Amino acid sequence: MYFEYGTDTFSRLDAEFACVIYDGRTDEFIAARDPIGIRPLYYGYDEKGVILFASEPKNLVGLTRKILPFPPGHYWRGGRFVCYRDPAKPGAVCRDGLDTACKKIREKLIAGVEKRLVSDAKVGFLLSGGLDSSLVCAIAAKKSEKPIRTFAIGMSKDAIDLKYARQVADFIGADHTEVTMTPDEVVSSLETVIRLLGTYDITTIRASMGMYLVCKAIRETTDIRVLLTGEISDELFGYKYTDFAPSAEAFQKEAEKRVRELHMYDVLRADRCISVNSLEARVPFGDLDFVSYVMSLDPEIKMNKYGKGKYLLRRAFEGLGYLPDGILWREKAAFSDAVGHSMVDDLKAYAESRYTDEEFEEKRLRYAHATPFTKESLLYREIFERYYPGQSEMIADFWMPNRSWEGCNVNDPSARVLANYGDSGK
Repeated sequence: MYFEYGTDTFSRLDAEFACVIYDGRTDEFIAARDPIGIRPLYYGYDEKGVILFASEPKNLVGLTRKILPFPPGHYWRGGRFVCYRDPAKPGAVCRDGLDTACKKIREKLIAGVEKRLVSDAKVGFLLSGGLDSSLVCAIAAKKSEKPIRTFAIGMSKDAIDLKYARQVADFIGADHTEVTMTPDEVVSSLETVIRLLGTYDITTIRASMGMYLVCKAIRETTDIRVLLTGEISDELFGYKYTDFAPSAEAFQKEAEKRVRELHMYDVLRADRCISVNSLEARVPFGDLDFVSYVMSLDPEIKMNKYGKGKYLLRRAFEGLGYLPDGILWREKAAFSDAVGHSMVDDLKAYAESRYTDEEFEEKRLRYAHATPFTKESLLYREIFERYYPGQSEMIADFWMPNRSWEGCNVNDPSARVLANYGDSGK
């Protein structure tokens, strides 16, 4: 393709990719990354100003002063980055009405799942019992001739997800496996997870604990090598905190920011937790046609004016037998909370035991960029700095609700602290 189309190749690919091409005809290198940033790629410059590329940031530690994520939707050639596609900004606003929008959302998501079922290796599914992963599994189950393999993880004592994942698995006839984790496993895995992720972000680390451990179990006990997941739905249809968006314009602007930053948060988590266990991650909600369509919709119909978040996505599959109503219309619980509220509480308690209040205040101020604001965030940052010293700018900042919005000025990224959490996670 590169010989045929040159750098136009990248905009023609419907794929999750990162690549570095050496063109022997011109003796030059060209690098590129998919528009969502689902596949990892990092870069830096050595002391002579030569650019260095690596699929993991750990490979650049000590070789460059500053490690940065390669910008998604760009290619690099001749010393400069060129944007070939920005899925967060698809162009003209689409004025499809509610019925048409829901129909197209359904069709495009089904197509996104279907194309990711094609594989030489055995395919499995991460199932949390929440809306997004449940829809991916339900679509796949309808498209598969034999029962799909699903996997859920939760804390040994209070996992919300295990209950709902079992309901979904029974409904769609899946071959379902439950994995449980203990507080000791969570704390003992913390350093490993931060090292492999290359982040200090609270949300990403919390949500990675369960994902890393379930993927580890899949690798060790099954012959599955490809996993489909439910990431990227929240960025498109809204989080709990986007219910507080002051206007449709603000809602859309926030969605654009989240899609552009996905590669530093949820997508980073999914790729690293899965890939480090020698598995391949596939993300149907990140299908470019699907993302572009949802991002182009008039934000007025995407905002939560219906008394239920992600209303368009839920309505798109209503009454068609994909999921039980209790799952389709269930309130969202954050993944890091839903594996068991106790997991987050255990991590907070562990961090609390590591620092006095005086130590916390003194140590957190050592970091000018993304200054830690809780003992938990300081713990994560100190572990991060052991492996990636001085490289905090690989991540823009902490993933947090938009604090400038009324109702969102909170000190913890969990939706549990928001006033509208309600029945989520029950």
